[in-house]
Amino acid sequence: MMNHNSMRSTAKHPGVLSAAIFLLGWTAGSVAASAQQAPPLSRVDLDQAIQLALAHNHALKAAQTLVPQSQAEEITAAIRPNPVFTYDDLYVPIFSPSQLNSTTLDNITEFDLGVSYTFERGHKRQARMQAARDQTAQTRSQVNDTERGLRSNVAQQFIGVLLAKANLQLANADLASFQQTVHLSQERFRAGAIGEGDLLKIKLQLLQFQMDVSSARLALVQALASLRQLLGFESVPIDYDVTGELAYTPLGLNQEDLQLRALKLRPDLLAAQQGVTAAQSQFQLAKANGKRNLTTTLDYTHVSALNSASFTMNIEIPIFDRNQGEIARTHYAVSQAQETSSAASETVMTDVANAYQGVETSARVVELYTSGYLKQAEDSRDISEYAYKRGAASLLDFLDAERSYRATQLAYRQALANYMLATETLRQAVGTRNLS
Repeated sequence: MMNHNSMRSTAKHPGVLSAAIFLLGWTAGSVAASAQQAPPLSRVDLDQAIQLALAHNHALKAAQTLVPQSQAEEITAAIRPNPVFTYDDLYVPIFSPSQLNSTTLDNITEFDLGVSYTFERGHKRQARMQAARDQTAQTRSQVNDTERGLRSNVAQQFIGVLLAKANLQLANADLASFQQTVHLSQERFRAGAIGEGDLLKIKLQLLQFQMDVSSARLALVQALASLRQLLGFESVPIDYDVTGELAYTPLGLNQEDLQLRALKLRPDLLAAQQGVTAAQSQFQLAKANGKRNLTTTLDYTHVSALNSASFTMNIEIPIFDRNQGEIARTHYAVSQAQETSSAASETVMTDVANAYQGVETSARVVELYTSGYLKQAEDSRDISEYAYKRGAASLLDFLDAERSYRATQLAYRQALANYMLATETLRQAVGTRNLS
């Protein structure tokens, strides 16, 4: 806070005060601009990736516009008919200019002013509004189902990135380990412990490890690019990365409970159920449209120096057209929507059952590896490497153990990814990411 002396000093130097105000304004503007232009995240986890996709995915944003479009149709449905204004001027002697005087205009010509309005019968407006509201509710659930699909796609692609990273790490580790073997083999060849043929086989095997690294690196780049497309190119930089790892987390879940939750949460099922309501609204609207509207007219007439008013009304006689075709069609559409809803319910039950069994099967596969096969493959590789380096094992035995170890490690990582993918499929089938 400025004291009185500093205020008096500033008052003596108005340029200083202006400069201070400018500096404060420029600083505030810079802070606001930096807040609006926050740099995109360079490292994202799964939850952040899903939120970025929901905020930036263009396909989803296009689908989300369907809701306000449907709400705009509600406005259209609520509009009342416009009144109609009519005017006519009859018997004007335009071809006899000499008769265009006040007497002729007052006694011979006729002027008519009228206003007509159509009254909708059968509660058409209310039926239209209800049908539009029901359609909006169904559209909103369909958009929610699009979001459900996007969440699942992002999660699956994210797991694909984690698998590609894990495979690249394994390939780099295997290459570094085998390069030591190549170096040792070269020393043994110089010492005459192995022949040139064995050394060439080892070098050729090194080429395979180098190719594996290149393939794993390419797979990671492609997986990151595919994930970035789902997140939105503007949401993350080109050199972004993901955080997380392949992991096995057992799910203590019950299939029947998950199916009951899915029947309450799945937005596609909710959309199908709302489709029944929307079809019934359309049926009621069709019946309302079968009622004929009443049109009334109030006219003012000036003819032969006489002013008069008249009131008329007309209504169509529904002898032939009673909208019976549309009524019949919408009646069958209700039955169609009911069958669609029943089919959607069965689909939900089947999806959850299949996804649940997929999780159970993938879990058993992961447990097979963790129960001892991983350790056995690693011990076999270490024993063969130890024996080969000391001349107690052949080159073929060592290379075979190395290939078995790498194949087992790759299969284990794939099993972890399959389990995580199966879990994501179960989340999608239930309709929520929280399965606990």
